[in-house]
Amino acid sequence: MTTIEQWSGTTLAAPPPLRVTMLGLRGFPNVQGGVENHAQHLSSELAELGCEMEVIVRSAYVPSGSSRTWRNIRLVRLWSPRVKGLEALLHTFLGVLRAGWTRPDILHIHAVGPALFTPLARAFGLHVVVTHHVLNYENEKWGPMARALLRLGEYAGMVFANGRIAVSQSLAERMQQAYRVPVRLIPNGIGEPHPTGSTATLSAFGLTPNRYALVVARIDEQKRQLDLIEAFARAGQSTWKLAIVGGADYRSEYARKVARAAQDTAGVVMLGHQSGEALAELYTHAGVFVLPSSHEGQPIAVLEAMSYGCPAILSDIPAHREIATASAQFVGIGDVADLTRKLDAVFCASTTQRMDPVERERLMRLHDWRQIARQTFEVYRAAASASRAGELKPARPPRP
Repeated sequence: MTTIEQWSGTTLAAPPPLRVTMLGLRGFPNVQGGVENHAQHLSSELAELGCEMEVIVRSAYVPSGSSRTWRNIRLVRLWSPRVKGLEALLHTFLGVLRAGWTRPDILHIHAVGPALFTPLARAFGLHVVVTHHVLNYENEKWGPMARALLRLGEYAGMVFANGRIAVSQSLAERMQQAYRVPVRLIPNGIGEPHPTGSTATLSAFGLTPNRYALVVARIDEQKRQLDLIEAFARAGQSTWKLAIVGGADYRSEYARKVARAAQDTAGVVMLGHQSGEALAELYTHAGVFVLPSSHEGQPIAVLEAMSYGCPAILSDIPAHREIATASAQFVGIGDVADLTRKLDAVFCASTTQRMDPVERERLMRLHDWRQIARQTFEVYRAAASASRAGELKPARPPRP
């Protein structure tokens, strides 16, 4: 609704709300994935700021009978196949075609794979903002052709977008150095934690408060659950368990290996995808949170775990170093022996050391979704003010 402002005796009509279309994610609410979690919270806060939010979601992840609105956000269910390496590209192509017809003020594309179609969106005269979440082409699951396409998507998104966002400092600096374009650092956020005394979910999976290690991540080579299972087995603590939360996006050999290893290792429990109150309960009572992944953008699961005060054991990568508190422990990527030692030290400790409340408060301030939405809105305004001449050209040439 347009509001009226009074200033110096003159009645001024406020500008109409910014119309924003988001694209590049599977869907929400409660769809597994860091990009999905990010888009769900960000779009909700942007709607609170007055933006008219529309999110294009994939048919394979959002049931046909589900609501077309969520917290004042319009959800547009667009067909996509559930095929690894194809669904994101085809769905984004169709989404860009639709945006070329509906003409939003901002088309916000998430992730470097979907960003491949940034030049097409610009050719339609759209103002495009791209958020770079993670270096997907470093994921071990992709072959040479897929990695080449992901790198090309990164190039297209960074060079041709009107506005660029990266979720971590290291990622922003890398993009600025590689493509000589301005990239705004806007981190991932975390909602207010909801610690609970309930143990219903724990009881359902045979877990005891403060006597389990927790990992929350999709089952994927990048997350290295096999390393964690092996380290847990070597630690040999019969009174602790390992709770693996998350599911596989697709049927894969890695997911089958994880399932077999979990079945063959005493004390390992696979809980599948969890959210809401169940996930809050798991964070509340975890003895330690572990994420030994090979690479990340800025993992929301780590932020969430720390917001509940969980002590953390993390792989030694820049994305983890940026957000970790002083109490976090680090292990080298693939260093199962060191991971075993650190798990064993936690398991043998007489008490669980929770995170310092002062550090937790600082973490919450730095990753407040409301502030993140305001910063994103600033990027939108700058992108919307860019020339609509329709010229398809990069702002500056990339480095050779």
